[in-house]
Amino acid sequence: MTAGLPLSSSIPSPARAPRRRGLWAVPLGLSLLFVLGVVIWAQRNAHEEREELRRSLISDALSVEAQLRTRLDLEQALLRTLAAQLATAPRSAASLQASPYVSAGFRRLWIGLTWLDARNRIVAHLDNPDMPRDPHLGSEEDAAQPGLSAHLVAPVSTRTDATDGEVAHPHDVNSEKLVARYLPAGLLKRGTPWWITHKYNVRLVDVSEHVLATLEQPDTRWPRRDRTAQQDFTYRVLVGPGLPGTYLELALREPPSSWANNVPLVLVGGFLVLIVWATWLLRQQVRQVLQAESAWRTEAAWRGAMEDSALVGLRARDAQGRLIYVNRTFCEMVGRPADELVGRLPPMPYWPSDALDEAEQRSQRNLAGLAPREGYEAHWVHADGRRVDVMVFESPLVDASGRHIGWMGSMIDITQRKQLEERERHQAEAMAHQARLTTLGEVASALAHQLNQPLTVIASYNSGVLRMLERAGFDNDTVLNALRRQGEQVAEAGRIVQRIRGFLTRRAPQRERCDLPATLHRAVKLLQRDWRHQPVRIDWALPDTLPDVLADPVLIEQVTLNLVRNAIDAGLGAQRQPVQLRIQARAEASLRHVCVCVEDNGPGLQARTIEELTAPFYSTKAEGMGMGLAICRSVIEAHRGKLDAGASSELGGACFRFTLPIWNEP
Repeated sequence: MTAGLPLSSSIPSPARAPRRRGLWAVPLGLSLLFVLGVVIWAQRNAHEEREELRRSLISDALSVEAQLRTRLDLEQALLRTLAAQLATAPRSAASLQASPYVSAGFRRLWIGLTWLDARNRIVAHLDNPDMPRDPHLGSEEDAAQPGLSAHLVAPVSTRTDATDGEVAHPHDVNSEKLVARYLPAGLLKRGTPWWITHKYNVRLVDVSEHVLATLEQPDTRWPRRDRTAQQDFTYRVLVGPGLPGTYLELALREPPSSWANNVPLVLVGGFLVLIVWATWLLRQQVRQVLQAESAWRTEAAWRGAMEDSALVGLRARDAQGRLIYVNRTFCEMVGRPADELVGRLPPMPYWPSDALDEAEQRSQRNLAGLAPREGYEAHWVHADGRRVDVMVFESPLVDASGRHIGWMGSMIDITQRKQLEERERHQAEAMAHQARLTTLGEVASALAHQLNQPLTVIASYNSGVLRMLERAGFDNDTVLNALRRQGEQVAEAGRIVQRIRGFLTRRAPQRERCDLPATLHRAVKLLQRDWRHQPVRIDWALPDTLPDVLADPVLIEQVTLNLVRNAIDAGLGAQRQPVQLRIQARAEASLRHVCVCVEDNGPGLQARTIEELTAPFYSTKAEGMGMGLAICRSVIEAHRGKLDAGASSELGGACFRFTLPIWNEP
């Protein structure tokens, strides 16, 4: 499409079309990247959550182990206090039962208390009255817990070989001992906070993986697929001296949520299905757009090729008259590129400078919708200055919605047609002029023939009278000189008639060596009687070294006489006082010609050209025949010279110039 059409500027180039074919997959790719980012974020978040649960598990296990150790230390201290009290008491069951420490121990943890002598014989034994008879069962809640009971040992006397906090079976000692028996399940239950048991499964196990006590709920087990992952959320810690070889184990009751639970697969899957479907629809739409765009580009290329190959100039203007489109033919018609024209507002650069107002009015008329449907002629100016005649046809320009947005113009160059019409007109006029010239030649030939006899008779009578007066002895020099001058003028008239007759009958001029200054003076002298009473002044500028020319003196006299008479008549008609003429000549050695200039101070040529002035029967005088300058031009061109005219006279009027070839020695 030609530059300047707004619609064509939006058409993408074929080079960019392949890059746009894959744009439909961009949303799908971005969606997949988004889903992948969400999955990675969920996995990282789940991993951080698992690590946090692991750290919390270890911290809670150490906290519970510390609480159990503290409770065992308190029970051991209480048992030692009781042993110190019994050291001075009677060795009987009543002494044990009477101690308030015993009832306090039974309320807290103990299930039985035994007093042994130095030989490990029972001195006294008390069972917790709130516990079952079977010492291995404990309370009803603890009876369901597996494992054996544990013991706390404290010496009754100060002498002992045993270690504080001895668990299970007491060692052989030489002093009496107090042995307090308790259930590990009870210790675990009373020493573990409720929020720990709500979050974890708490157990006491030995080195052989035997469960001594547990707070595990059987209905809170990990799924089978997560049994291996459960080990990552189980932690063991050695309880300490109170329970030698026993580990406290905490296991997370509920598995941590998977990253898939943070990002529901249903939503992700639905999102992917929707985005795939939307991408498919987008791809179909893009394919349709690309097909339409390809067809549009092809049609635009065809239309551009047709518009550029058309011989009709096209232009589009908006409602304000701004050019928005021009084709190549229009650009060639005005000689300006499209970049210079598109976007221009009136006045346009191709409007004639001497008719801007008229062109502006015509443009406003056309923009108002008043342009004639049959078209109108306009005159434009090409960039090189030549005139261009066009025929303009205007039509409304509408957009896709049917809204009127401007005007589309079609221009036909009719310059050649105008030139042909003008040439035909000139040819017709020339033929008419030629017919009149032929008639004039015939009339002049007949006139010359008719005048030749009277002139011959006048010359004979003049010669006869002159001889008779001379024979009679008449000595009046004035009369005799007048008769002699009369004879000379009659002979000159005969010569002129013969030369003009020969020229009009297409005979070649009788060119000879001619003294140009003498010929010019002779021609001017013939006219002096006509303006002897008029204020006419003639200045001569003829150099002495002016070379002779090859010309017919009689015809050159007639040319000079015609130019001088026209200059005087123009000055007198314009009432110039005085009428001033200048006749000058100069040799142009490089061209082998002599140039003669006749200048005046008259009104000038008034923009008329030499072609108009030398046209046959064209005259600026009321009584003129319009043949003088036409004959002068024919005479000069017959001498291989040139007649020209211009308004460059130093006197302020016109300047006529003609050239004659220089005479060469044979």
